[in-house]
Amino acid sequence: MESLIEQQLLQAAQVVEQQVDAEINRLESMDEDELEKIRERRVQAMKKAQVQKQEWISKGHGMYSELSSEKEFFDICKESKHVVCHFYKNSSFRCKILDSHLSTLAQQHCETKFIKLDVEKAPFLTERLGIRIIPTMAMVKDSKTQGYIVGFTDLGNCDDFSTEMLEWRLGCSEMVRYKGDLATPPDNRKASSSRPLTEKPKKTIRGREEDSEDSDYES
Repeated sequence: MESLIEQQLLQAAQVVEQQVDAEINRLESMDEDELEKIRERRVQAMKKAQVQKQEWISKGHGMYSELSSEKEFFDICKESKHVVCHFYKNSSFRCKILDSHLSTLAQQHCETKFIKLDVEKAPFLTERLGIRIIPTMAMVKDSKTQGYIVGFTDLGNCDDFSTEMLEWRLGCSEMVRYKGDLATPPDNRKASSSRPLTEKPKKTIRGREEDSEDSDYES
């Protein structure tokens, strides 16, 4: 079995090496005009990306903002392709944990609009979306709700998850452009590589329907 695996790895390495060699040969055989066309395409792509970024910024992307009304939520969802809305309560300390992470991600991912809305100021929207647990993040794409992140269950079921963990979860739903490995949660990778065998597990929170009083929402 080990010999078979070694052969497969060797074959895969050879294929990659052949592809790299072919690309190098292709680039070396290009004349100046072809290289200039490649450079021009790259410049145009960079200019296009910059224009897109400026358009996002003009719509308030790049910052984590609080909404003043339910109507504003619908206006933003019509204007921005990707929207992540944090439904929160001032009395929930876990909402404050999310605020910190979302503020960081808003600056890192201009392609997505990050907002927050107090559930006590949005009874119609809260009822319409079926929000019962706080915090809840609604993920909206093209004005349609794609799903929810309810509490911290999807984030390792603990209070001290990393910002990258939330970024990974949003990446799994294609709400942000995540550059890491979507197959494995980042906090799992870190834990498996650095946690001592005698280390106690992280403090977890209880399930959705049995969460603490500051995580249950009643209108």
